[in-house]
Amino acid sequence: MLKKENRLAKKKDFDAVWQKGRSSFDKILGVKILPNKIAINRFGIMVGLKVSKKAVERNKIKRRIREIIKAQAENLKIGFDVVIAALPMVQSKKFAELKKSILLNFKRLRIL
Repeated sequence: MLKKENRLAKKKDFDAVWQKGRSSFDKILGVKILPNKIAINRFGIMVGLKVSKKAVERNKIKRRIREIIKAQAENLKIGFDVVIAALPMVQSKKFAELKKSILLNFKRLRIL
């Protein structure tokens, strides 16, 4: 679990990142970022019903993404709100492929 201060919780925060942020997408997931005026990074993870109708599988994907974020937190530039949206292809991918995809998207957005 991410610390409370490192989570995007409000709908208006998600909407702001989704509408105004820069994005990077691939077949597995999409990442959108928006600079914030805080000295920390905040993350939001979206795994919709299109990925899986089973909550167990959606939560498993969220846990994997959180672990990757925690491992890379010290390498990321500070001061961004980040929303990670899982696409339907993510369900068939292993942890290593998911990690590779997230890191690739972070590099494209120049926050890694």
